[in-house]
Amino acid sequence: MARVAMIERTGGPEVITWVERELPPPTAGEVRVRHAAVGLNFIDTYHRSGLYPVPLPSGLGSEAAGVVEAVGAGVTRFAPGDRVATYGPGLGAYASARNAAVDTLFALPDDIATETAAAVLLKGCTAEYLVERCARVAPGMTVLVHAAAGGTGQLIVQWLAHIGATVIGTAGSPEKAERARALGAHHVIEYRREDIAARVREITGGAGVPVVLDGVGGSTWEASLKSTARRGMIVSFGNAGGPVTGVDLAALARHGSLFATRPTLFDYYVTPDERQAGVDRVFDLVRQGVLKVEIGQRFALEDAADAHRAIAAGETIGATLLIP
Repeated sequence: MARVAMIERTGGPEVITWVERELPPPTAGEVRVRHAAVGLNFIDTYHRSGLYPVPLPSGLGSEAAGVVEAVGAGVTRFAPGDRVATYGPGLGAYASARNAAVDTLFALPDDIATETAAAVLLKGCTAEYLVERCARVAPGMTVLVHAAAGGTGQLIVQWLAHIGATVIGTAGSPEKAERARALGAHHVIEYRREDIAARVREITGGAGVPVVLDGVGGSTWEASLKSTARRGMIVSFGNAGGPVTGVDLAALARHGSLFATRPTLFDYYVTPDERQAGVDRVFDLVRQGVLKVEIGQRFALEDAADAHRAIAAGETIGATLLIP
């Protein structure tokens, strides 16, 4: 039996309901995984609210780690007792157990803890593709990172500092600002009391930054435009502050012939080799101690609605786990 989160309509956290479901034996190409930890990600709130439409009824969540309990016909990559993790793209991770396709799972190395995998896999791969595949940040570049103390922001800051970039982070409180500094941000702007673009121009001697990594979206779009150097790139990869709508391409010209992109992980992680290379890179930086994975809070799995309220209110720091 498994406890599974479902939504039959979109809306606030209250639309999350729980059902008890008997799992059938895994079919060919599937394994049954008993989850030990489920990762909470901001995109989960988009699916729940309808910002990113999904067919209804639907499960929630894409990131989880646990132990294989049974395998379907023809499965040779995994055996019962193996530790595995997934970051999707299919939904349904908010569950105590589920049947999952083998090609969505990654084996966990012995030196990567199960909870660490659930906390870092999706956000770490997001950091990897943003920094190394999308923006192609080089040593010596200066990068503005919005929400630098958030779950993904923390990993981006550490990644950038590791490769030799100068990091300007934004944060919503002195506590979050101090956390971003501790992780490697060279400058932190407290956006509730400072003008982001003005401070960026001050820090860069008026030039602006060649790359902005913006996971906030609508509420930071104008600041991103005004902070970017001539011919620079804005990478808008999230909507925590609402979606960016009605983009005026002429604004890119007015602010210095800028580039703007709205990427998603699975356009950069298409083939099995691309996916495995990204995961291997993340796990390697974790074991080196380059990426320090902070699990800031844990909620019981069936308290997922409370976790959604907390992340939407900006009350979380680092990664959040749901524990079955």
